[in-house]
Amino acid sequence: MTKTTLELKGVAGSPYTRKMLALLRYRRIPYILHWGEAPEAYPEPRVKLLPTVYFSGEDGEREAMVDSTPIIRRLETMYPERSALPRDPGLRFLSDLIEDYADEWLTKPMFHYRWAHKADRENIAPLLIYWQRPTCSAAEADELAQMFTTRQADRLSVVGSNPDTAALIEESYVRFVELLDALILRKGFALGARPSAADFAIFGQLSQLAMVEPTPAALTRKLSARVRAWVDRVEDLSGASANDEDWFSLDEALLILKPLLTEIGRVYLPFLEGNAAALQAGDGQVDCLIDGRRWHQPVFPYQGKCLAALQSRFRELAPESADQLAPVLRDCGCGVLRAEA
Repeated sequence: MTKTTLELKGVAGSPYTRKMLALLRYRRIPYILHWGEAPEAYPEPRVKLLPTVYFSGEDGEREAMVDSTPIIRRLETMYPERSALPRDPGLRFLSDLIEDYADEWLTKPMFHYRWAHKADRENIAPLLIYWQRPTCSAAEADELAQMFTTRQADRLSVVGSNPDTAALIEESYVRFVELLDALILRKGFALGARPSAADFAIFGQLSQLAMVEPTPAALTRKLSARVRAWVDRVEDLSGASANDEDWFSLDEALLILKPLLTEIGRVYLPFLEGNAAALQAGDGQVDCLIDGRRWHQPVFPYQGKCLAALQSRFRELAPESADQLAPVLRDCGCGVLRAEA
């Protein structure tokens, strides 16, 4: 099929922009990237997030779309070759779950390290200015960097980063790097010898944590040279093969992924449950236990939708896939995914 060139707006400091770019390269989908700003006539999405992808609507007009997960699913219908989603429904569910964990939990250490640590704040603030405006004068960049630092540091609580949760966030990142090291050692990627949407979501967060932010970058390198090298490889997988036999079978995946699923059940699912309970009660704050410690942050309506979407996808599975997944999810602390939304 003839491929239409995709257009998107993004910035190098956005893990979701980097996620999409790596996926587009792997899938060999032609694209034009507008760094920082799109041409003036381009439509704005209802919610301004990055990356913003511009599709051609039925009337030929551009349609602006944000949120990497539904964008990836839409691209699957447009470009069937070199899919980033496994054909096996149970394996695809695991990919969805890990992608969601990477997008919504790993972004907590990303934001935390970026703005809670002095060295990281001082490193990232000017980069964020120059990534978007490379011709900006040094004096103006310094002024804008200071303003941006103050604003972002004040928003740490939005992702749950505060003195009570800092250790929990950092410990969860250490465990994740060690778990990813073991997964890469087996076949190279989370679900086998072929990258999935889950890998690109992980890469997006690590493109900042392992490469840009000095504190977690040094930590990542110390914990696992393998993971640090993997990030460089995933940046451009356009030359990688994409064979169906490269995926794990569902039985293999459930065995191999059990440690990672246990980590997801240890930190991310309790947060999703606490957030959903607060939303249902009409509370403005999440106050729950994660890993035996108190977690508190403002409620996040979008992450309420994340839990509902995962539960809905589980209900849509055929009985044989659901029956294979259910006991492992229960044993890993992910039983809430089998509940009614």
